[in-house]
Amino acid sequence: MPSQAQILEALKVVKDPEIPVNVVDLGLIYGVDINASGNVEITMTLTSVGCPVQDLIRSDAEMAVMRLDGVNQVEVDFVWSPPWAPDKMSDDGKRQMRMFGFNV
Repeated sequence: MPSQAQILEALKVVKDPEIPVNVVDLGLIYGVDINASGNVEITMTLTSVGCPVQDLIRSDAEMAVMRLDGVNQVEVDFVWSPPWAPDKMSDDGKRQMRMFGFNV
């Protein structure tokens, strides 16, 4: 059974195609729940409601976590409250954004 830290590390390969930073460092992951059957539920948000790449990000997140040993099923739930804001980003995420010319 993977740990929450392993799941978050696996999710670092998932990027918003419009922003060159992974969903973990962007602060989009609000929660990870793992049950004894190997089912993983990821609660996350996006930088904006109606994001045109929502289905792509969901699919990428599911595939990234399904690669981990012990994972049976992955469900990604998008929530909009609390809304995402740049202050949710990790220090590494902010550094990456500044490298690409974003002012954060």
